[in-house]
Amino acid sequence: MGMQDKFKDKAEQLKEQAKQASGKAKDQASERASQGRDRSDEETRRAQQEAQDRMDQDYDA
Repeated sequence: MGMQDKFKDKAEQLKEQAKQASGKAKDQASERASQGRDRSDEETRRAQQEAQDRMDQDYDA
């Protein structure tokens, strides 16, 4: 195996590692984004519930 073949093999190996790392980073970013959406939905529901509770208390008085 010549030097050129070694460099070509190494380049292919690094290229594959870069693809895997990129895919993993995209997966992690997608997961973080979905967790952020879940959290904001929960906060929205909680805020709506608190507003409803305050309104109910105002009318009870």
